[in-house]
Amino acid sequence: MWYNKKTGAKGAGKTSGGFSMAEKNEILTLLTSQNPAGLAQLTEEFHPADILEVVQDQKDYSLLQALPDSFIADILDEAEDEDKYEILKSFNRERTHSILNQMSVDEVTDLIEALEEDNREAVIAALGFRNQNDVKKLLAYESDTAGGIMTTRFIAIYASNTVMGALNYLKTDVDAETGYYMYVVDKYDFTLKGVVSLRDLVMAPFDTPIGDLLNPHVISVHVEDDQEKVAQVFSRYGYQAITVVDGDNRLVGIITVDDVIDVLNEEFTEDLHHLAGIGKEEKVDGSVADSVKSRLPWLAVNLVTALAASFVINLFNGTIEKIVALSAVMTIISGMGGNAGTQTLTLVIRALSLEEIDRENARPILLKELGVGLINGAAIGVLVAGIAMFYDANPLFGLIAGLAMVLNMLCAAAAGYGVPILLEKLGIDPALASGVFVTTVTDCMGFFIFLGLATAAMPLLV
Repeated sequence: MWYNKKTGAKGAGKTSGGFSMAEKNEILTLLTSQNPAGLAQLTEEFHPADILEVVQDQKDYSLLQALPDSFIADILDEAEDEDKYEILKSFNRERTHSILNQMSVDEVTDLIEALEEDNREAVIAALGFRNQNDVKKLLAYESDTAGGIMTTRFIAIYASNTVMGALNYLKTDVDAETGYYMYVVDKYDFTLKGVVSLRDLVMAPFDTPIGDLLNPHVISVHVEDDQEKVAQVFSRYGYQAITVVDGDNRLVGIITVDDVIDVLNEEFTEDLHHLAGIGKEEKVDGSVADSVKSRLPWLAVNLVTALAASFVINLFNGTIEKIVALSAVMTIISGMGGNAGTQTLTLVIRALSLEEIDRENARPILLKELGVGLINGAAIGVLVAGIAMFYDANPLFGLIAGLAMVLNMLCAAAAGYGVPILLEKLGIDPALASGVFVTTVTDCMGFFIFLGLATAAMPLLV
């Protein structure tokens, strides 16, 4: 069953629970046949996202030509921002204008933000007067704020209205992203008074004032709030839509759950790319040049940090020359420290993004991570000691390796916790650079501790 975001209409939907190859072939057959009855079946039974996938697999947007403009608008709402314009270019000027004016306003805004300046003006000019005004309002906000992801299409009613008046209003051509909630506003300054659910509306007597039904306890976000905070609000309360207000509590828009899902996907992808030292815009099917441009700068940064570790090793060249087994064990100690640091780092970065770390729990969390590092270090240290004795039958060598493992695990826990906290205080995205610095700390400290202990005990090891 598919859902039309603009009208609220639901289709029968054949692809719930999965999208099979047989369904893909059926979509392709119906598209290529260009038969009116088949195309009608297509728009009734399949979700626009599934049709989009088939067309993109074929790399042929001309397959969409016979579909109604309203359905193509739904397909464009599902497309990536950079793909929307490519699809639009496959239609003539008249149809392009028609499709644009039937798309969700927030999706049109996303499309415009992804275009070059020259193409932006052309898209805006193709919009009707109301759509132009709504789009310009949304473009005034940063793309990663509540204002940037909201829609201005919502149902607003006055508290002085009756249930009958509200129902009659809903029978008109109301253009809204969701019809499940009606937002009650002041008649004169549009301040938010409360919300009425569709269920409460249809269950109440016709002469009931809206003011008697409204729930004044509305969860809202400020128009300038970061999109991550918006996602946290949705996660906490589980609503289908949340109101967006300005500093005077005037209702300026709503954010629907489908937009938040897009935000979560975007934020997850960005954090994952940052942790790996990859630009957030890189695509798996992108060009070689784009991938090199995305990755090379961070590889250069990694090279600098690797030089720091090599400098530490160079300090102990004399020790390594006399005790060859050190070279076999020291990589184990630094590598395990790096893995442990990454574990703590991942946990802390997630907690920071969800605002789960504050002044009250910061110290307990640090102590907990140090405790975990100590216990894990002791457990792994015993194994490393055994491995070290395999390379050098001296029990003291094994003891030094085990102790170095414990200490490096403690350093890893401290770095995994402290580095992202420090970067956030400096106004730097913790996901962007934490991994490089944590790895540097664990490598340098691992080598320094192990080789330093071995140097101190060298008379007993040689």
